[in-house]
Amino acid sequence: MSKYTYKPQYGVIVICTDEKEQKEIYERLLKEGLTLKVVNV
Repeated sequence: MSKYTYKPQYGVIVICTDEKEQKEIYERLLKEGLTLKVVNV
């Protein structure tokens, strides 16, 4: 038996044109009280 407990999470990916737009959107959503993670792929 695994020591990890699986907890479902749901998310939305926003495709940004560049790092500047990513930062702007991140800050806007953060002000709305959302829990965020930043990723680069």
